[in-house]
Amino acid sequence: METRLGFKRELNAIITILMRGIIVAIKSPATLIMSLAMPLIMMGMIGGNLSENMAGGLTFDYGQFMLIGMLINMLFMMTSQGLTSLVEDRETNFTQEILVAPVSRYSIIIGTIFGSSFSAILSSIGTLLVGLLMGIHLSLGQLLWILALSPLMCLAAGSFAVLLIGSIKSRTASNMAVSLISMPQMFLSGAIIPISQSSGILYVLSRLMPMTYCLDLVRAVVYRGTEEYSRVVLFNPVVNFIAILILTTVFLIIGTYLYVKSERSR
Repeated sequence: METRLGFKRELNAIITILMRGIIVAIKSPATLIMSLAMPLIMMGMIGGNLSENMAGGLTFDYGQFMLIGMLINMLFMMTSQGLTSLVEDRETNFTQEILVAPVSRYSIIIGTIFGSSFSAILSSIGTLLVGLLMGIHLSLGQLLWILALSPLMCLAAGSFAVLLIGSIKSRTASNMAVSLISMPQMFLSGAIIPISQSSGILYVLSRLMPMTYCLDLVRAVVYRGTEEYSRVVLFNPVVNFIAILILTTVFLIIGTYLYVKSERSR
């Protein structure tokens, strides 16, 4: 009985913090505009330029390859950006108030991650719309698979962001940290440029980034049963799933520890 009550308390804490994140995003027009405008920049300009200039020699449809990459990239980028609210909450002393609540610190972080994913989902929708304008589309079944995997993608992105910004006390520094993890991941994980031939330090860095495995897992389910599967997918889906779980768990544990330790040292 006590275990069930404890689980309900933690779940309620996650949902409450999640809803707070959604409400904050809705009340911020700039955040909503950014969520919808970012796909135009990332997908329309960067992706479109690459599609026109480097897709000719590839043995697979670069448009669909890029669209999937940009969808996952937007989930990672916007979720990570939303995690900077942890620093803002610290500045307004909201963190101190919530940390005295009888709930797990992990519930606070997970709730914040999923709350931040609201803007990420909006950006993904914007990416799909830009893709349609560019003549790129996914089937309903493929979209449902991506939707089902989105929570795991956001959790992986958030845990990686918490690891890097958990102990940062400046909003400016946290924004710089998010940029530091977002841009390299976009290029090194294979979101817009194939990485099957990467070697040396680039190979090592790409394998340390959770986005590499998240992206490859999504491409595995989208390209399943097609001739392009072996030319696009790097790892077995089971390997990707296990790698995501391990990296997310490690990053979440270390990031939460650093975050709580930083609060206690104030």
